[in-house]
Amino acid sequence: MHHLVIIGNGISGVTCARHVRKRSNCRITIVSSESAHFFSRTALMYIYMGHLRYEHTKPYEDGFWAKNKIELLQKHVVQVMTGPKELVFSDGSTLAYDQLVIASGSRPNTFSWPGHDLPGVQGLYSLQDLQRLENRTPHIRRAVIVGGGLIGIELAEMLHSRRIPVTFLVRERHFWGSVLPAEEARMISRHIGEHHIDLRPQTELAQIKGDAASGVQAVVTKAGEEIPCEFVGVTAGVTPNIGFLQDSGIRTDRGVLVNGFFETSVPDVYAIGDCAQYQSPPTGRKPVEQVWYTGRMHGETLALTLTGKRTPYTPGHWFNSAKFLDIEYQTYGQVGNTLGENEATFYWEHPGGRKSLRVNYHPQRRQVIGFNAFGIRLRHEVCDRWLTEKRPVEYVISHLQEANFDPEFYRRHEKEIANAFARHREQPAGAVLT
Repeated sequence: MHHLVIIGNGISGVTCARHVRKRSNCRITIVSSESAHFFSRTALMYIYMGHLRYEHTKPYEDGFWAKNKIELLQKHVVQVMTGPKELVFSDGSTLAYDQLVIASGSRPNTFSWPGHDLPGVQGLYSLQDLQRLENRTPHIRRAVIVGGGLIGIELAEMLHSRRIPVTFLVRERHFWGSVLPAEEARMISRHIGEHHIDLRPQTELAQIKGDAASGVQAVVTKAGEEIPCEFVGVTAGVTPNIGFLQDSGIRTDRGVLVNGFFETSVPDVYAIGDCAQYQSPPTGRKPVEQVWYTGRMHGETLALTLTGKRTPYTPGHWFNSAKFLDIEYQTYGQVGNTLGENEATFYWEHPGGRKSLRVNYHPQRRQVIGFNAFGIRLRHEVCDRWLTEKRPVEYVISHLQEANFDPEFYRRHEKEIANAFARHREQPAGAVLT
């Protein structure tokens, strides 16, 4: 029987397996050394905070896999041998495949700071990371987080929920300043401070002090300040997890290089999810997409190709969502931290400093090209349609009620947004009003 092997039981790999099973009776094996069953990685923080138990984060009951004839193998892949089409595991055993899908996800970026390998220094990506944090927590009187991304703010909220003081070292002038425009970055930075998290912008780590017996004792910044702590969270981004592909013959760069069908340089080998890197990215997309919903789309699309309906990846407009403590965030289309060529922007922020809306548009053609929303909820299908239809910014502002996912917000502020936009139109292109 034809054997499909998938390395990784995250959203990409599991979605691919499920959709292949709907269309094929082939043998399917999912390999993962992290956990026996698929779970929601985004729920790790809620396990730590006591809102969920691990078993509550599994979307499918444990019997789902056997019922659907999907084999689960909890082993660690150390080598892929594409000649004989075999995987080699850390225990020396092997597994043959006919088709291979690499969905091995990401791993936290590592740095060569002195002390980076001390007990109490870690990222937060895997189930094992969560367990290490749980084991360390009773010994933490103060924590330091290095890196201002989404995982960093999640880790800060987790530690804050256990009443552990947190110092947050961020290289940029504001939190997530490499992604967010300055106004939103300032707003979120203020919000972090209001939650009594010690945010340190433009501060970089130089050294981690401690010893192998007791672990972390302090960090030293590049400015020479020493901050006592017993835990250092390293959350300065992630890298595709592809170290096991060395000498496999599969072409890699930052990730596994794929074409528009997720095909690699080796026949019958594919890559999806965080570890895949497009050789020619779809319009408006980055070469590596490390987002939950794109991983799901990767799995669905590749399943069609694997079952005889060769289908290119056509993701549509960029979308992402997150939460900064209690402020929800949505972004659609093109909104960078600075305006690009032929881009203008309208920005509205509520005087309370916890809600904002940004609309980017072409200054001459007036068509919308992107949205940022903080503290409010927009309907995905409406924003996506406006981008596809290239609606004028004036149309969008006058029809915001169509994207209204939170009636209370628009009942209180829709008129304010329209009035702010009217003033904005009288300003030079790119000017910002709050």
